[in-house]
Amino acid sequence: MKRAAAAVALILAMALGACGQEPTSASKDTQNLEVVSWWTSGSEAAALNTLLTAYRQAHPGVNAINAAVAGGAGSQAIVALAKRLQAGNPPDVWQTFSGKSVQGYAERGTVRDVSSVAPADVQPTISQSLKRDGKVYGIPTGAHRSNMLFFNLGVLQKAGVTPPSAGYTLAQFLDDLRRLQESGATGLCLGGKDPFTTAELFENTLLSTIGADGWKAMADDNLDWRGTKVRSALTSFGNLLAYADPEANGLTWDAATRKLASGGCAFESMNDSAYGELLTTGAAKDFGYLAFPGTNDSFLAVVDVFVAATKAANAKNALEFLRGISDPATNAAFTKAKGSVPVRRSVEVSTLSAYQQQTSQTLWSSQVLLSVAHGEAMNPTFQEGFYDAVSTYVRTRNPDAFADDLLNAVANDRIPQR
Repeated sequence: MKRAAAAVALILAMALGACGQEPTSASKDTQNLEVVSWWTSGSEAAALNTLLTAYRQAHPGVNAINAAVAGGAGSQAIVALAKRLQAGNPPDVWQTFSGKSVQGYAERGTVRDVSSVAPADVQPTISQSLKRDGKVYGIPTGAHRSNMLFFNLGVLQKAGVTPPSAGYTLAQFLDDLRRLQESGATGLCLGGKDPFTTAELFENTLLSTIGADGWKAMADDNLDWRGTKVRSALTSFGNLLAYADPEANGLTWDAATRKLASGGCAFESMNDSAYGELLTTGAAKDFGYLAFPGTNDSFLAVVDVFVAATKAANAKNALEFLRGISDPATNAAFTKAKGSVPVRRSVEVSTLSAYQQQTSQTLWSSQVLLSVAHGEAMNPTFQEGFYDAVSTYVRTRNPDAFADDLLNAVANDRIPQR
C-alpha cells in the first residue's frame, strides 16, 4: 500500500525544481500533444478515447499522443511522471486528482493557471478544490462516487440473500456476507493488487462510522484517531476483510470487477469506476447498487483532473485539449463510457444510464466530500501515512499500531495535532 502513496509524495518533492520558472508561451503553434494518464482498463481506455477523438477532430493537424501508463489509481504513472519532471521533460498534459493533488502542483509552479479555459458552472465543492489563490489549475473530466456498493443479483439469489435496499446497515452487510460464506460463495470482491481498493474499503467504512461531520473534522485535522469511532470503524473494516476474496491480492481492481460480473463473488465496495467496467462487460443489468451502508447522504468524490505543464513543449495544444474536456457533448460522451458523472450543470445527463442519472442528482443534492485515498482531502504526507496505517491494520488488526503510523506521518510533516 505504501508504494502508491509514496509515489505521490515523491512527485511533489521532485517537482520542486520547477518552482519559479516562467511558463512556456501558449501562443506558439506546434504539431504535437502528449497526454499522460493511467487509463488503460476497458472502460477507462474507451473514455479517454472520446477526449482524444474530439481533440483530433477539432485539431486535425496535431499529432495527439496517448501516453497512458498502466497501474490502478496512477501508481506507476505517478512515478514515471516524477522522473520526467525531475529531468525537466514534462508531458504537455497529465492526469491527477482534485484537491490537495492539483493544489500541490500549483503551489510548486509545476502546472499553469488554466482559468482561461475553465468552465464556470462546476459543482461548488469541486470547483473550489481546483483552485489556489482564486485561480484554477485543473480541468475535471467528471466525478466518481467512491462510497458505493455493487452486488451480483444472481449470486445473492442463489445463496438465498435478499438484495440490499434503502437503510442497509453495516451489521446487515456483515450478516449477508456471513450467509454467503456459509452457502459456499465468495462474499466480497477486492482488487488488492491495486492498493487503493483496500484503502477505499476502509475509507467507506470510516465515513459510515464518523459521518460527514466527522469527515470534515478529519479534513480540518480534528479527528481523534485513537478515539472510539475510529476504533469502531477499524473493527468493522477487519470484519469485512474476513469475507474478502482469498485471491484478492492477485487481482487488479478491474479484474476484481470482472470477477463480480462473472459471478465469482457477490459484493464489491469501490468507486463507480467499477460501474464503468460493468457496462463494458455488458453485465450491468445483472447487478444492483446502493450507497455503502450508512453513507447515503454523502457523495465521496473521486474527481479526475487534467493539468497542463508550466513548461509544456506544446502549451497551446495543451490548453486547447483542456478546453475540449469541458465541451458538453464531449463530456457527456466521456462520462457515458467512464461510469462517472459530469460536474458541470450544463452537461446533459438524460442520455446517461439510470444509475448515472441518479448519481448525478446525488452529486448536486448531497454533501460532497473529498477522498483521502486519492490524495484529495489531505496532503501527500498524510495520504502516505493513511496507506501505511491501513496496511498495518490489515496485517496486525491493531488499532494502536494504525494510529501510530498515521500520527507519526502527520508529526513528521509538522501538522498540528490534538
